[in-house]
Amino acid sequence: MTNTLRFLYLITISFTVLFTPMKSDAAVCYKEIKTADSTYGEKVKQVRSPSPRTAAKLAVIPGLGQVYNRDFWKIPIVYASLGGSLVAIHLNSTKYQDFLKAYLAFYNLGDGSLNQGVTADTRIPVVVRNLFNTKSVVKLYTRDQVARKKDVWRRYRNVSVLVSGIIYVLSIIEANVAAHLKSFDVSDDLTLQILPEPVTQPGIISGANIRIVLSFK
Repeated sequence: MTNTLRFLYLITISFTVLFTPMKSDAAVCYKEIKTADSTYGEKVKQVRSPSPRTAAKLAVIPGLGQVYNRDFWKIPIVYASLGGSLVAIHLNSTKYQDFLKAYLAFYNLGDGSLNQGVTADTRIPVVVRNLFNTKSVVKLYTRDQVARKKDVWRRYRNVSVLVSGIIYVLSIIEANVAAHLKSFDVSDDLTLQILPEPVTQPGIISGANIRIVLSFK
């Protein structure tokens, strides 16, 4: 029971620390839009306008910014992308560690020199895993072969870490941009007109042109 109370206390403190700095701008704004109604005349409706700053802060916890923007369909995409990148990090790191241990086995860790009797043709057993690390076999590799494999899986691991970081940052940017876009007026009060316009500038052959006019009622 004591551990449960401690856990609940830590959760409460974490959320307090997270949301307290955003107290001034955490509230969702509502803007009024006037629309014309043929029966009742002009009427006013409220449109939800989330704060981009708050959305970005909440997105530090993956998916929370999308919840704030009410883009619930984006949450599985965020978690699937981050989850896939984290799985890739784990798989590549495991393979890298296998070949790193094999590479170190050729050396005396005390002074960094090759172990006695190790030559260019010396082979040692190495655990080689399949793509998803569900199966493995033991193969014999020389020191040069192990070094090349080790560098390959280290590079794959680093790329996976980079991709994971990019996806995380993009999820924050997406929440911020989505909040900005939700503040745009996309109601029926927008009018688009395409009008002909003559070309009358000096030095230009007379002709016809097209003008596109976007007006707000």
